[in-house]
Amino acid sequence: MQNLWNDQEAAQFTDDLALRVYTSRLLGREKTLVLHGGGNTSVKIRSTNILGEEEDILHVKGSGWDLETIEAAGFSPVRLAHLVALAGLPELNDIQMVNELRTHMTLASAPTPSVEAILHAIIPYKYVDHTHADAVVSITNTRDGLQRIQEIYGEDVVIIPYVMPGFDLARTCHEIYGRDATGKTIGMILMNHGVFSFGDTARTSYDRMIELVSRAEDYLAAHKAWQPAYPAPRDEADRLREDIANLRRDASREAGFPLLLMTHRDEKCLSFAQRDDLEKISQQGPATPDHVIRTKRIPLLGRDIAAYSQEYQAYFDTYAHQARDPKTILDRAPRVILDAELGMCTLGRSARDANIVADIYRQTMDTILRAEGLGGYQALPARDIFDVEYWDLEQAKLKKGGNPPPFAGEIALVTGAASGIGKACAGQLLSQGAAVVGLDIDPAIEGLFDHPGFLGLACDVTETAAVSAAIETCARTFGGLDMLILNAGIFPASRPIDALDKSLWNKVFSINLDANLDIMRECHPLLRLAPRNGRVVIIGSKNVAAPGPGAAAYSASKAALKQLARVAALEWGGDGIRINSVHPDAVFDTGIWSDEILRSRAEHYGLSVEEYKTKNLLKTAITSHDVAALVAAMCGPLFAKTTGAQIPIDGGNERVI
Repeated sequence: MQNLWNDQEAAQFTDDLALRVYTSRLLGREKTLVLHGGGNTSVKIRSTNILGEEEDILHVKGSGWDLETIEAAGFSPVRLAHLVALAGLPELNDIQMVNELRTHMTLASAPTPSVEAILHAIIPYKYVDHTHADAVVSITNTRDGLQRIQEIYGEDVVIIPYVMPGFDLARTCHEIYGRDATGKTIGMILMNHGVFSFGDTARTSYDRMIELVSRAEDYLAAHKAWQPAYPAPRDEADRLREDIANLRRDASREAGFPLLLMTHRDEKCLSFAQRDDLEKISQQGPATPDHVIRTKRIPLLGRDIAAYSQEYQAYFDTYAHQARDPKTILDRAPRVILDAELGMCTLGRSARDANIVADIYRQTMDTILRAEGLGGYQALPARDIFDVEYWDLEQAKLKKGGNPPPFAGEIALVTGAASGIGKACAGQLLSQGAAVVGLDIDPAIEGLFDHPGFLGLACDVTETAAVSAAIETCARTFGGLDMLILNAGIFPASRPIDALDKSLWNKVFSINLDANLDIMRECHPLLRLAPRNGRVVIIGSKNVAAPGPGAAAYSASKAALKQLARVAALEWGGDGIRINSVHPDAVFDTGIWSDEILRSRAEHYGLSVEEYKTKNLLKTAITSHDVAALVAAMCGPLFAKTTGAQIPIDGGNERVI
């Protein structure tokens, strides 16, 4: 492993805490050491308190901070003497421990200290580093892992048997370190967990971490186990959207709430999922309980996604029976599903969550195959894995998180999403927790939102093949479809019927009507599999009820779209799909209203442009964001028992009324 220390960079960090920040970031840059906030670091600093008294303070990484980007504010200052005293207690439950950590901080606004703060405190060195190094975890997850660790490190490390993070681990380390540490000791190996290094300077502790991990990597390389082999997979899949949507629906039912299901069909994931020994190596458990991910292999999409190993299931059933707290989170849906055709599927309430699971499991694949290269992967018993997942602190964290956003775990498809009402709808749904696929002929759609839950696809909605491909991509990316917002349309310049040529008429109908028929037909199989039932919202127009002269093609196409929506509501009600329409008027912050069109419509009514913009009864402006808010509401529980509705949002129009 490369040592990233740079004297010139380090010179910019002039005090103990700043150097702690610097070396923490060096560790965080190496994903085989820490991933998505894993690992923690600390430094002990003597400070003077408000009473003028000197005291030793442990600055330990706080909850919610990532080592790669951590700042000084990310370290929680806790009184060292109190932490050391806690380590001497015969017992301390983890809720009490967190209370002791928080009430003995010297800065009330600091984040909650790491649950391993006591462990950092009892190590008699100024700087302490902790990582979940892949190489070390791979070696400890073999049948003879302890002997291999002893062979690699000898007296240079103290070896700690697996204990769940928290007070019990700190107490165990306190006892074993005090007994086994010598003048040669430069680190600790926590079996099935990770590595600790320490030193009197930031550089010494960092250098020792790199040295310890490099030894493990070299050992794996010498046994031809460092670079896992992923043979070329077979890939004969074509259309997978309904299989994926079925799987997502079943997983969501097991969870009790909607989940995104993101498929990963790259060569690595397909190769791993097609292994003959997958049942054995994938069902033992994670490489370290810090990365608990329930995994299920689904051969031939058998759908029996709740059937974990009998041992794990027994623990779950016992826990569920004994749980007294009605707020206890009992979710037994897997977060990784492996299938020879689908590859790796990862699940989460958000795209960010599902992506984190994917990153962790990609790393887990490497760890498993490295351990296999050393003679066989052997994870911890199911009891230990289960204890971490239903740990009091994990349950408390889940409860503290509060209610998820209203559309968490759901997927929306928005057409014409690059601007105007479509863009506002996409943004509104994203803000309420949905994953959103936006379609638009404008290539700018691809970079419209910098958000893990947004996928922008350049697509001409009049091209049936392109629409079908986009919906397939939607299913493979997020798992299916819950909400369809049909917004794409054109409003040509005013033209009387006697000057309306057939080509313009056909173009308007192709975009405003025919394309929507194609999209609805393609999306129906996915909408009927939506965990909370499918929803369709159609962006209509005031012109449906009150057409204006010079807008024959537009008005007729929108009226036909209204009839299509009404028929669909009749036909799809049995599938639980509700279809409603909104009819905006005078929404001028949209691409459909060019300056030319706006002037021509104002002239037609004998009004100025400003008068035309506020000619409704309430004399109010209607914006794309107003329409988007109504669209989101129509997708939510308020309209759960409404279908076939036609709702104006126009400030009041006397002709419509």
